[in-house]
Amino acid sequence: MADSLMFFKESELILNDDGSIYHLNLMPEQLADTVITVGDPDRVDHVSSFFDKIDFEIHKREFKTHTGVYNNHRISVISTGIGTDNIDIVLNELDALVNIDFKTRSVKQNLKSLNIIRIGTSGAIQPNIPVDSYIASELAIGFDNLLPFYDSNNINEINFSNAIVKQTDWSSMKAKPYVIKSDDDLLKLFCENNTISKGVTATNVGFYGPQGRQLRIPLSDNKLNDKLTQFEFNGRKITNLEMETSGIYGLSKLLGHKAISLNAILANRATKTFSKYPNKTVDNLIQVALNILTKNGKD
Repeated sequence: MADSLMFFKESELILNDDGSIYHLNLMPEQLADTVITVGDPDRVDHVSSFFDKIDFEIHKREFKTHTGVYNNHRISVISTGIGTDNIDIVLNELDALVNIDFKTRSVKQNLKSLNIIRIGTSGAIQPNIPVDSYIASELAIGFDNLLPFYDSNNINEINFSNAIVKQTDWSSMKAKPYVIKSDDDLLKLFCENNTISKGVTATNVGFYGPQGRQLRIPLSDNKLNDKLTQFEFNGRKITNLEMETSGIYGLSKLLGHKAISLNAILANRATKTFSKYPNKTVDNLIQVALNILTKNGKD
């Protein structure tokens, strides 16, 4: 965490001419304390279509944001695009919006913790996980190399990480996996009614080769998905693959925010099946998440 007396130079904290944060194009007052992240900009409209009202909309590049109200609860939904490289942008700029004073370019004395809820699609790798089911990521395994660029050793579940390297015969040419826990309170909140199951989510750096898909380029390890399916540590197996969760969990923990990743299982890589109603499955997860978030009816 940066020192509260630090002054951020223009090249480090970049603001637009209107005073908004550089990529997201948001002003601090336009962001709610509860933030839903989605990958696809079009999915922002799916989420906000459930809102009772929308107070603010902005769209710049792949980053679209709607802020509104659902069940007396102020919520922002923002698209991140695909991958942890984009998560690096989104999480740092969300934090800047609430914890950096843009006028003085310094960290605020009283820091705010956001609730960050990822709602995304994913593929299961265990044959017993049905398509159209929902998984909350209790742990996120990062194959993406984002967190090592930050001082993050203290949040890495190192024994779990070492077990992955050993059991999969992980190549030294690849970034060493890191493992980050979800926020305990949000995990309990979303899993208490058994609609959403707990799982261990692997975040991959790409969609094709990194997730074991081969089109015209040979894979360096065509047994990797099988190894991940067979992996087990302290009674936990890897349940699903996607592309953002580890970055969200890692940066949220480093910045003092609470995060949970909710995964709609649209494919099962082990059984080679895909959802017949993917849009319905995602929309159901959106509505379940909104209702759980606002069950007390207050911001």
